[in-house]
Amino acid sequence: MKYMHYAGLLLAGMLMWNRILVAQIAGPPSGDNQKASVTQYMGPVSITVTYNSPDVHGPNGEDRAGHIWGELVPFGFSDLSFGYSNASNPSPWRAGANENTTIAFNNDILVEGKKLSAGTYGLHMVPGKDSWVIIFSNTSDAWGSFFYEEKDDALRVEVKPHPNAYTEWLNYTFADRGPDHCTLELQWENLAIPVQFKVENIQEVYYEKIKGQLIGTPVGFDYKGWADGANYLASVNYKLDEALSWAMNAVQGQFYSNENFYTLSTVSNVYKAMGNMQESDNWMQKAIASPSASALDIHMYARGLQAQKRNDEALQIYNLNFSKHPDEVLTCLGLARGYSATGDYKKAIKYAKEALALHPDPQIKKTLEDGIVKLEKGEDFN
Repeated sequence: MKYMHYAGLLLAGMLMWNRILVAQIAGPPSGDNQKASVTQYMGPVSITVTYNSPDVHGPNGEDRAGHIWGELVPFGFSDLSFGYSNASNPSPWRAGANENTTIAFNNDILVEGKKLSAGTYGLHMVPGKDSWVIIFSNTSDAWGSFFYEEKDDALRVEVKPHPNAYTEWLNYTFADRGPDHCTLELQWENLAIPVQFKVENIQEVYYEKIKGQLIGTPVGFDYKGWADGANYLASVNYKLDEALSWAMNAVQGQFYSNENFYTLSTVSNVYKAMGNMQESDNWMQKAIASPSASALDIHMYARGLQAQKRNDEALQIYNLNFSKHPDEVLTCLGLARGYSATGDYKKAIKYAKEALALHPDPQIKKTLEDGIVKLEKGEDFN
């Protein structure tokens, strides 16, 4: 009896262990609907779709072309007769195969113009001939749509499908991408279902992320991080008072002093964004006078002045650069551009030929040769 008791316990243990093993083995997915994932970023904001992908011809090779929409994937809600799905609680389509198709956002986002909080959602769809309903469910770990309940909906939006090139495997892709928006498409057989996403006030998202980095290491303890942040805010004309504070912190931080071309020119950039050109010019003069200013730094500042049609000032900067670096091709090229912009083609030709004599790289050589041809015709080569 004692032996039979232990034998029974052993058998029960083996059966339980067998169940555990079966639950954990890494076998092929149901129906050979392989798992896939796609992620798109809009700056720091990400969208990730994870799904199982069925094919038009099915697991046994049967041809289901022409029988996907409205048949294999019915229009409207369906009674799946399993789980919570019944005639009084019909289910949407799982928007893929096997377990929940999921969509995850690391930041609040607009979906077809409607707000949706950051998080992971079960993605379901209600197909229709002319329009589809896209459902974002707070339940994201179920199998298919068998346990779908409307009370779990976080958001519903309506979209319009459109014809698409034949796609054998159900696929999610980002058909349109921008700095603050993108369009996700489900593509299968001959149809595509687009859903538009947009980040509301992307500048604020970047600002908050940069601000968070600046209070920690290593970014906050490096002057370049403060300057990079200030330059970003200046480039998008956002929170310029804080941009100026960050720029000044880059120049004269709590634990360091970094008066170099990059930090000084950053202060200039912020003042320029503020519309204070006098202060911008003052700080840029400090920047180009810095021992850290390279010939390229000074040359690009002069080019910027030319872009603003401040040709006389640009010529002064080109002359300053030449006085500091007289044997560099770039400074001779700068004087050629400066004199050309002010109409002194004779001097422009002189410095263009001097630059050529310094054996420039092929790209600069071609620029100079083409420039000399124009100058000899009495034409500006900028």
